[in-house]
Amino acid sequence: MNATAAGENGEAGPFEVTHRLVLAIAIPMTLGFLTTPLIGLTGTAVAGRLGSADALAGMAVGAVIFDLLLGSFNFLRASTTGLVAQAFGRGDRREEQAVYWRSLTIALCCGLAIALLSPLLLSAGLFLMAPGPGVAAVTTTYFTIRVLSAPMALANYALLGFVLGRGQGTTGLLLQAIINGINIVLSITLGLGLGWGIAGIAWATFAGETIGMLAGLLIVVSRFDRANRPTRAEIFARTRLKALFSLNRDIMIRTFVLIGAFAIMTRIGSSFGPLVLAANAVLMNIFLVAGYYLDGIANAAEQLVGRAFGANFRPAFDRAVKLTMLWSFGLGAFTTALFLVFGADVIGLLTTTESVRAEAAAYLPWAALTAITGALAFQMDGVFIGATWSSAMRNMMLAAFAGYLLALAVFVPLFGNHGLWLSLNLFLAFRGIFLALRLPVLAGRQFA
Repeated sequence: MNATAAGENGEAGPFEVTHRLVLAIAIPMTLGFLTTPLIGLTGTAVAGRLGSADALAGMAVGAVIFDLLLGSFNFLRASTTGLVAQAFGRGDRREEQAVYWRSLTIALCCGLAIALLSPLLLSAGLFLMAPGPGVAAVTTTYFTIRVLSAPMALANYALLGFVLGRGQGTTGLLLQAIINGINIVLSITLGLGLGWGIAGIAWATFAGETIGMLAGLLIVVSRFDRANRPTRAEIFARTRLKALFSLNRDIMIRTFVLIGAFAIMTRIGSSFGPLVLAANAVLMNIFLVAGYYLDGIANAAEQLVGRAFGANFRPAFDRAVKLTMLWSFGLGAFTTALFLVFGADVIGLLTTTESVRAEAAAYLPWAALTAITGALAFQMDGVFIGATWSSAMRNMMLAAFAGYLLALAVFVPLFGNHGLWLSLNLFLAFRGIFLALRLPVLAGRQFA
């Protein structure tokens, strides 16, 4: 089967999973997702050149608070991908469109709620993160502007979930390139060129999300077949909404715990002082590069597993799991090696402060290792999202989080920041292993 046809021509029923088919989805999305950490790299580089450790640390805290909010709504992307992929496998084009409109409506409503509640959310975030006065002032500036993009950002989750569910990796790449490209260019232009500093970085995010949403709506809706247009009653059918909210609830809990784990890491890092906090902020960009690098393979797993479910075809499911696991570990090992060799140069690009550079270099191997320890976790997430095994995802995440808290309690007092990074790597490993252990039983039930 031709890889392009598989994603673009809407073929349903049994299909063959090949390396080419996996890469036809994974490569464009990997390229698209790689532009996302470039936003963090660019923002960190701009903040790092403002000559203040408070600016770098303040933006890091603001980003964590914001990601804790919007990241908690990543279920919109994940659930849309899984449900659209399964409808795709069944050949149900009407339900594909219905899933899209349901998800987009929920996304816009949630985004507006976040924007309206932003003063309270910022106060809660600052209370939990407890930064110093100088860092808190920078965080407030960054968050207050960036939160205005919340409705558009969540709408982009639904848009991306739809195109990924149909295996349209090239379209996903285009949307990510628009959003992130605008963000990167304007961060440099506004933040440094016009001297807006942290406010310029935040306004760049707003512009990127808004233009990306408008472009996405135009691309997706223009491709809809009017003959398959669902009625309003079909879109908002009670049974469909109930199933969607149940799926979203479980994925939201899972995502909230995941983002919370990173927030805890930042909070503990802040207790070691501004220097360690700034160094960890730099290194977290390396972790994000590894994460988004692996996300392309996870997206291929989502679409292919969901499609196999819709077609009720076990051979495609087994092959999708095998090939995406192979590619995930291969890319993880490559990424780790890449950062072990060039990581010091990346750190040098991100900050001009020598003390931060030296501190980050001391913990660089831990950050590089996350690509390997996280490889199975990312791939298994893709499998479980495509299968819409949301309750199992939630439960295994909670189990991994418990292991993470135990690791923090044991290793941070013993090894300080090294113990913090060790705990993060263990958390990533726990996630993948626990999900993989549940896979055989769940697959057996589905294809019995």
